[in-house]
Amino acid sequence: MAEVRKRETVEKYKIDDEQFQKNNKKSKVVEEKKVKKEGKSRDKEEKKSLWVRFRIFCHGVVSEAKKVHWPTKKDMVKYSIATVAFIIFCSLFFYAIDIIFALIQSIFR
Repeated sequence: MAEVRKRETVEKYKIDDEQFQKNNKKSKVVEEKKVKKEGKSRDKEEKKSLWVRFRIFCHGVVSEAKKVHWPTKKDMVKYSIATVAFIIFCSLFFYAIDIIFALIQSIFR
């Protein structure tokens, strides 16, 4: 019984491995074609005028800015308060350390 399961598992993985290798070969061919097409399209982009390339750049910036998850006003208030509190805590911490070292130096002089 156990041998039958082992054989089934081995056969299953052989099939999966064969499919993986076939898909991998196909994906490599597709990637090579994409690289060739990108190379041709880059040549065409270089021939475009400066103004056209600038407009394409601006369009890309706007489209990416639309994808950004902007925080709400409530979140910004929380983040600002947390930042200010952290800065105050760190400054007090280092001020305390500075005072302690100053006292230690004054004792040993």
